[in-house]
Amino acid sequence: MIEILKAVLFGIVEGITEWLPISSTGHMILLDEFVSLNVSEEFLEMFLVVIQLGAILAVVVLFWDKIFPFDLKKKPFIKKDIFDLWFKILVACIPAAVIGLAFDDVFDALFYNPPCVAIALIVFGIAFIVIESRNKNMSPRIESLGQITYKTALVIGVFQLIAAIFPGTSRSGATIVGALLIGVSRTVAAEFTFFLAIPVMLGASLLKLVKFGFAFTGYELTILFVGMVVAFLVSVLVIRFLMGYIKKHDFKIFGWYRIVLGALVLLYFMI
Repeated sequence: MIEILKAVLFGIVEGITEWLPISSTGHMILLDEFVSLNVSEEFLEMFLVVIQLGAILAVVVLFWDKIFPFDLKKKPFIKKDIFDLWFKILVACIPAAVIGLAFDDVFDALFYNPPCVAIALIVFGIAFIVIESRNKNMSPRIESLGQITYKTALVIGVFQLIAAIFPGTSRSGATIVGALLIGVSRTVAAEFTFFLAIPVMLGASLLKLVKFGFAFTGYELTILFVGMVVAFLVSVLVIRFLMGYIKKHDFKIFGWYRIVLGALVLLYFMI
């Protein structure tokens, strides 16, 4: 029962930090310091990635009408604008897919450590504050998903690559910063980031599952299932909150939070 409660806690943290631009990696590192699951290192490595499938399902459920490219009630039943959006999403995935996957082990060995994660938290926290201050009196150039071009999608994909290289950057944080920097509105930046997560997380989860194998014990399967279900439920609430919040507020509060968290991570591991 204690281990199931720990899985619930991991699911809560995943559901909150995956979508808010505050770095799920940084929070998971801290959580694992204080609440360690009684599992093998191999399972934990897989669990921390595959638990994201629950978070992905929340995006699919909440944004089904915006991402499902078929409408069987109408003719033509193919939604060309949504197909076009998915091609742009795939273009945005190219940098991380080509470079990130090829050098994944190298990047982990070099940068997956508390000091690097803390620095990434702080640097991108400052970036949020600076960019939002710059954009304060500017109108966004792109205010709908349909206005995103392939060039824009590729630029956002490059920022996603930065997140793949430097843990702690936050995948959502990096892509939102990149989108804001090139004139995308907050709402569109957040939605595109959510949709971009679907193929990225599916791919990462599949790789981890294949690497781990499918010989789960009943205990391991229970832990994974509980974590995913909780991550899904929390993600639904968090995504709804974020989409409502950014209609009236900017991302500065998340920038300040990242800076404080990064400083705490540095202090904790130095002490």
